[in-house]
Amino acid sequence: MNLQIIAKNNVEVSETVKSYIEKKIGKLGRYLPIISEGKVEISREEAKLPEQRFTVQVTLDSKVSLIRAQEKSKDIRTAIDKVEDVLSKRIERYKGKLYDKGRGTSFARQEAKIEAEEIETPKRVVKTKRFLIKPMPVDEAINQMELLGHDFFLFLDADTERLNLLYRRKSGGYGLIEPGLG
Repeated sequence: MNLQIIAKNNVEVSETVKSYIEKKIGKLGRYLPIISEGKVEISREEAKLPEQRFTVQVTLDSKVSLIRAQEKSKDIRTAIDKVEDVLSKRIERYKGKLYDKGRGTSFARQEAKIEAEEIETPKRVVKTKRFLIKPMPVDEAINQMELLGHDFFLFLDADTERLNLLYRRKSGGYGLIEPGLG
């Protein structure tokens, strides 16, 4: 797996920490061989709580779907351990869903490219994402939303060929917003 390590906000990543990241995050490729590359972003924030000083965000890309996790901790190694644990659980859940759906006939065979573009406008839009939308059933959209760790997911419904918005409800379960006619 090709691993890219990015340090932000005056964080210096030593060779020891780089090798630790490659050891912990790099081994995730063995559990899911279709992962081709990963991006690790490490940043430091001036937080009131020391447990939230360092943020480690990892995005694993298999050219089919993205698996992302973000964790905060008082030191870089602990944050790496936490994010590795979350990613391991998401990969296991992803593999289980593939197995249940006939070994890869689900959304894992569909391409989804996400391209993020940050915009520095303090008033409204601070980040824009563009991605290729492929038709998928609602259950596959739920799986993709869970893998990304998001609270909502925009997708093209395979049955109606219309854009739908799937979201996580505070009371549990999911909500679906479908566009109305007229």
